[in-house]
Amino acid sequence: MSSKSDFSDSRRNFLGSTLLLTSGMVFSGFPSVAGFENYWKGNLPVPFPHFPSLLHAFVWRNWNLVPNERMASVLGTNPTQILELGKAMGLGEPSSVSEEQWRRSYITIIRRNWHLLPKSQLKDLLGWTAEHLDFILQEDDFLYIKLGSLKPDNERITWNIRSPKIQEAEKWIQNVLKEEFSSPTLGQREELFHFVKELSTIPTQKEKPLESGFSPRYGYGYFTLFGDPLLDAELDPFPEGYLERMASSGLDGTWMHIVLSKLTPFPWDPALSKGWEQRLANLKKLVTKCKNHGIGIYLYLNEPRYMPLSFYEKYPQFRGVTRGESASLCTSVPEVQQYLVEAITYIVSVVPDLAGFFSITASENPTNCWSHFQGADCPRCGPRGPEQVIAELNTLYEKGIRQGIAKYNTTNEVKYEGAGPSLIAWDWGWRDGWADKLLPNLPKNTALMSVSEWDLEIERGGIAGKVGEYSISAVGPGPRAKRHWALARKHNLKIIAKIQAGTTWECGGLPYVPALENVAQHAVNLRKEKVGGLMTGWTLGGYPGSPNLEVVSVVGSDPDISVREALDKVAERRYGPAAGAVVEAWYGFSAAFREFPYHIGVVYNAPVHSGPANLLWEKPTGYSATMVGFGYDDLKKWRSIYPEEVFIRQLYKVAAGFESAIHTLRLKTANLTLDADQSTELNGEMRIAEAVAVLYRSVANQADFVRNRDLLASDTAPKSRQQLKKKLEELLRSEIALAKRLYELQSMDSRIGFEASNHYFYIPDDLKEKVLNCRYLLENWVGGF
Repeated sequence: MSSKSDFSDSRRNFLGSTLLLTSGMVFSGFPSVAGFENYWKGNLPVPFPHFPSLLHAFVWRNWNLVPNERMASVLGTNPTQILELGKAMGLGEPSSVSEEQWRRSYITIIRRNWHLLPKSQLKDLLGWTAEHLDFILQEDDFLYIKLGSLKPDNERITWNIRSPKIQEAEKWIQNVLKEEFSSPTLGQREELFHFVKELSTIPTQKEKPLESGFSPRYGYGYFTLFGDPLLDAELDPFPEGYLERMASSGLDGTWMHIVLSKLTPFPWDPALSKGWEQRLANLKKLVTKCKNHGIGIYLYLNEPRYMPLSFYEKYPQFRGVTRGESASLCTSVPEVQQYLVEAITYIVSVVPDLAGFFSITASENPTNCWSHFQGADCPRCGPRGPEQVIAELNTLYEKGIRQGIAKYNTTNEVKYEGAGPSLIAWDWGWRDGWADKLLPNLPKNTALMSVSEWDLEIERGGIAGKVGEYSISAVGPGPRAKRHWALARKHNLKIIAKIQAGTTWECGGLPYVPALENVAQHAVNLRKEKVGGLMTGWTLGGYPGSPNLEVVSVVGSDPDISVREALDKVAERRYGPAAGAVVEAWYGFSAAFREFPYHIGVVYNAPVHSGPANLLWEKPTGYSATMVGFGYDDLKKWRSIYPEEVFIRQLYKVAAGFESAIHTLRLKTANLTLDADQSTELNGEMRIAEAVAVLYRSVANQADFVRNRDLLASDTAPKSRQQLKKKLEELLRSEIALAKRLYELQSMDSRIGFEASNHYFYIPDDLKEKVLNCRYLLENWVGGF
């Protein structure tokens, strides 16, 4: 999601593509770059010459994630041969893949194999039907967009006999791993998703939540699946121990993604709703379970979804705006209005203890005729205008909620006490000026939610810009939110701020960014603004053990507490004797983070979430970076409004600021006596901070690499070839060091690299692959000039 109208479609429109070698390609000579010249032409996927063949890339990339038996089945071989090939490349004994890991890793598996397999083999690898794969690509937080809205025409990979040249290449890989990963410290390993076990365990000491002036305070579950979380009752999105920790962190709510036609019967095509009874029953159980811990559940409401054009052959009277091969269910049509009201009525009548719904009526999925600003094309909605259509749509939602409570009370002897679920109307994506006419027509018991930092003016490296959203580097609230909140107050609507308290797409693959001064100052500013409640994050940043959520809770609990006092209170509880040094580090991290070259294009396109795991190529790939997906080598999209030099310099500045603060923190705490819990907290804090530094230094390196690589190929390079070669060698060696360090950090801390809607952006084996990638370029490209 993003800020101004020119950003409003960004979650759908960041397109690109990807990939690897076609399956028949092997080394024409060990190892040779020249044999891959043609792979940058046409629509063929990008090459991975550091592997002898696609077969090797497939085995490497699925090791420790996919059982050998499943890999063997897909390739048409047996598990023994898979094991032999993995060990020939120097991979250790594969980890056992638990059922829970398998269910939580499907996006990580899709992303790494998107570059390798045709869809037919990909579905077989996952054990899915083609229909289920298509549903996940569409509904799992825009996964298909994140993958570039393109599936390359990959050939099938099959088992091949390994020639002597291939075996020589395997030995090269094995030797590189021995040379680069022989240190004993690199052998420490915390299994993937270990944090799920930790967070699910009932805490030995129950922390009483602080009373807060902010209500609600809801955020996404740290490891809750996104696409269809209510269908699988066995994979608990909210274990008891997790709920206790969520409540202790200061949250009183969470939210879940739903599709209305999957949760209630779709009247015009019942087959579309298969499994709705199970989903609704599971929702009811979860709502009861969460309520016992003081946690309410809010449902994402982005409805009604577009339908394929074939649907309108039978129901032409419902058709609104057409986009490609689908069209909107026009919400100005009485039958569509009735469907929406009755669907929500039914949900609430079965689950009256829902905390509420939050509506997104502009952007995200295509829904109402004005949701993507093309409502003028609808003969019904066009003359009415977006303000009337969207206000009416929220009124329909709210009507369904009230009717749901009334229906419950008429069908149950014990009447429901209280107001029932609430409706939060989110103004995300509304064009400037819409709120003036829209807010007066919202139901009076509706709350208005605005992204706090929206339209905030910033300057980074001398470049002026504005914040869209997803920012901890810029401290809100901004002028758009303030303007909308003032209008809402005028019409007696409650106001809610959507913030990112834990982390943002500035650095999405970490449980939190320890820039606590920025987070605390934002909370203080919102308290002064008399904001009623908070949405503390989208799918990222919901880690319940973060000091970030705690400091927001502390600020909300005391109307007079200052930023420094709030930081001291959090640090003293967590770190005891080290509190002062940690607070000093938080100020250092926050100052460094305020140098981040923010732009919505940067946070969506630059490889800030994967850092060293993003590979390098000796020639431009020609592919476009995708939304929090594949970074490729698309420096132009990475840097967005920033000149190359400024973009690179600012990232190095952020990394250096974190490194300096970490160094000081280590010096000041080296001789302190901490108890076991304090020591664990401090070590975890330093790991997360160091990961931030590694990620940003790596992105700066990669940007500098692409810039110098392209200069080397030009006829007007300002530096000599020897100077450029030396710089490229320096950057490749730095990337090796950063990949190895992040490998070490992630191996010790399974939280690193994970985010709920993307699963693992990278795993330790990907960082080993980056080392292979850099070593190959050093030995066969830089060294070959």
